Amino acid sequence: MLSINNFISKFVTKRLESMFLDDIENNKTILSERIKDKSVLVIGGAGTIGSSFISALLPFEPKSLVVVDINENGLTELTRDIRSTEKFNVPEDYVTYPMDYAQPVFFKMFKKRRGFDIVANFSAHKHVRSEKDLFSVEALMKNNVLNAKKLLDILVEYPPKHFFCVSTDKAANPVNIMGGSKKIMEDLIMTYSSIYPVTTARFANVAFSNGSLPQGFLERISKHQPISAPNDVTRYFVSPEESGQICLLACVLGNTGEIYFPKLKEEQVMTFSNMAVKLLEENGYEIDYCSSDAEAIKKAAEKFDKKYPVHFSGSNTTGEKPYEEFYTEDEKVSLDRYKALGVVTDLNIRKMSEVNELFHSLKSAFDNEKTTKEDIVNIMKGFLMNFDHKELGKSLDSKM
Repeated sequence: MLSINNFISKFVTKRLESMFLDDIENNKTILSERIKDKSVLVIGGAGTIGSSFISALLPFEPKSLVVVDINENGLTELTRDIRSTEKFNVPEDYVTYPMDYAQPVFFKMFKKRRGFDIVANFSAHKHVRSEKDLFSVEALMKNNVLNAKKLLDILVEYPPKHFFCVSTDKAANPVNIMGGSKKIMEDLIMTYSSIYPVTTARFANVAFSNGSLPQGFLERISKHQPISAPNDVTRYFVSPEESGQICLLACVLGNTGEIYFPKLKEEQVMTFSNMAVKLLEENGYEIDYCSSDAEAIKKAAEKFDKKYPVHFSGSNTTGEKPYEEFYTEDEKVSLDRYKALGVVTDLNIRKMSEVNELFHSLKSAFDNEKTTKEDIVNIMKGFLMNFDHKELGKSLDSKM
């Protein structure tokens, strides 16, 4: 049986060990001081990054751990996983809640516990496909932006020692609504950075994370279905383990008002099509290159043996960025503070009045039945001067 972790190390990240091990080892004492016997809340903890954050956190022995996620099955698997792993010291006060962090029941729980020392929020719409029409855009914006403010406001009443909210590389010079929403989220949380410590992290694709295209490759192989992937989109990748470590370092060590990112090199980029080829070859297949999705689907239906049907093509859907970047030309960056982490410093903090005006515009637009997706894009462009969204009229839901 193919080990995905070994595959990631050998072919994707090309690293036998996590790139953040030295930074963790060099800061082990201060990490322990800031985590041991502390109370921790992880929102969105059942996802790939949130659960990896928990795995990175537990060795430092927090006093209590509360995990909130709308995915009840994911929370069940998280609990089974950490309780089945020898190196984890699961605190006696460990509770999972299958609930929405924007609902009243969450705030009842939060107030009953009178807040937490460490709060990490991983709840997010993360896919470009989540912007196909006005309704999906409204759901995305509410989760990534509007609901986040409710959490930030309650943290004013119960200030944590560390607050972290996950961002994305796609927030740097965003070209899609998802990336634009994350840039707005960055600007939003930073307006609170003078009230309590606030940090975030932009990072590369997490290899084989839940819902990702590489994870979809595994599903297609298990079902003997054809594989389709873009051959012109390059991405940086980190392992699931590394994704949690990035967030832990940024959350616990980071200075308020800063953005963290992995220091990856250009030669470490990879296309999804190349990853698919390596994965199929490691599973003992030869590649049968097809000229269309339809041809690949037809060949798959014919019960292929060793030649696996694939269709690789250029990207032609709305919001796909052909390359990744972690900071813009206008942002000041420090590259010498950590071995594997870069830091965006000296951010231009937006005024709360600007954020409130944006929120008012978005809420008014979503309450208006005549609002279009284009209207929302224009509101975002008015707030984000470098938002370069182009509508192509075709979403990822139209492709395999």
